[in-house]
Amino acid sequence: MRYTVVIEREADGGYVATVPALPGCVSQGDTRDEVTGNIREAADLYIEDCIAAGDPVPTEVGLEYFDLTTSSPQ
Repeated sequence: MRYTVVIEREADGGYVATVPALPGCVSQGDTRDEVTGNIREAADLYIEDCIAAGDPVPTEVGLEYFDLTTSSPQ
């Protein structure tokens, strides 16, 4: 299955990753590689828990992506 992962850099260093289609699926890491591995593991566990509980595994539908440029000065 494919899921969108949002990775954000923290102001004090490190990264936080979330999977919007999997509510509460969040992980952290000191590096981009670490947070990527951590969120992959968290998503796998989330899906395994859904299956074990007999719950449907969430899917991702209806997403649209585009580049957004604002006119606000930086």
